[in-house]
Order: sequence, then structure tokens, then C-alpha cells
Amino acid sequence: MAARQDASSTPPPPRLPRDFRGKGKWIVRDLGITVPFTWEGRDGDSQMIAGGPQHPIWFTNLIYRDTLYTLTYKWPGLNEHPCSRIPGFNLEALNQAFEEARFVGPETLRGTRTPRRVNHWRVGVVVPELPPGNYPRLPLALGDIYVDERDRGTFWQVLQFGVQNLYDPELDEWLVMDTFEHRPGTVTLPRRCAPPR
Repeated sequence: MAARQDASSTPPPPRLPRDFRGKGKWIVRDLGITVPFTWEGRDGDSQMIAGGPQHPIWFTNLIYRDTLYTLTYKWPGLNEHPCSRIPGFNLEALNQAFEEARFVGPETLRGTRTPRRVNHWRVGVVVPELPPGNYPRLPLALGDIYVDERDRGTFWQVLQFGVQNLYDPELDEWLVMDTFEHRPGTVTLPRRCAPPR
């Protein structure tokens, strides 16, 4: 039986800051697609943008004035492009979900100019919530999050998998950051998305 991680040696869980900006790559391995990626936050709102008009995928995800938005402009095999909106979701709700993350352990990320020492966390939403046993469960949204070992608010890598990646045949996508700064970024609600009520 594996020994449980001593709670006193567990670092604090990830916490997305109110203000930040970073650049990197969005990777969909099973489709062989890698596109430029930006992730920025300002005053608690945040925006991810993967790809652009000249790339095979292009989408934006936003937390904007207590509402979660997703707009996919381009994706292989996708012909509909609505802006979906989930009200009542904000930075505090996201960070609260991170509070429930499970610490996987310290790791070293390679493949960058200098290896990065990170803490690896797993967070997820599985429905329905049932006790242990032989019950059908659906992994609605799961993620592996890699934050700087010295700063839980510096996100270097995230693997998203589950139903939230519905357009991808393997249901998994990576974001890999090259830069992450704690300075205010730019967050813009697309014209196709209705403003929050």
C-alpha cells in the first residue's frame, strides 16, 4: 500500500492570480495540431486565445464579469460557432475548485530552454458524486496543473481532459506556457458574445 503524502509537506494548491499575462502553445496531439496560445488576466477576468484565423484551430475561453464564455471560431469538422455562456462563474469559483485539487508531487518539466521545477496537481469534476464502489461515473472536467514550485500563481502547463474537450476525438488538450508574468493583461469580450446580464 502506498504511503499517504504528509499534509505538512504538501504545498498550497494552485491559485490563478487576478492580473497576469503569458504566451505559449496549445497542443492537440491526436490531431497533430500545435498553435500559438495567449492567456491573460486583468482585475479577476481572464482570457485564453488559441490559434487564429490562419491556424487550423482558433478559439477563446473567457471568465468575464462573473460569466464563463467559450467561442470556437475554427475546429476540424465543426460547422457551428455559437458563443456559449455559463453565468455565475468567476475567478473565485475557479480558485475554489483548485482548493480541492490533489497534490501529485514535485516534478521537473523539460523541453524548455531551462528545466522548470513545478508542483503537479490534479483537479476534477466527476458526476454523479457517489461513494466508492461500482457506480457509473462521468469525468466531466479533469486537469493536470503544473505550477512553479516557488509560486503557486505561475502556471507553466495544463492538461485538460474530459467532456470539456468535446471537439477533440481523444478528449485531451495541452497548454504549455513559454512566459508567465504577473502584470495585468488584456481581456476582451468578442462581439459575437452577449454581454453579462
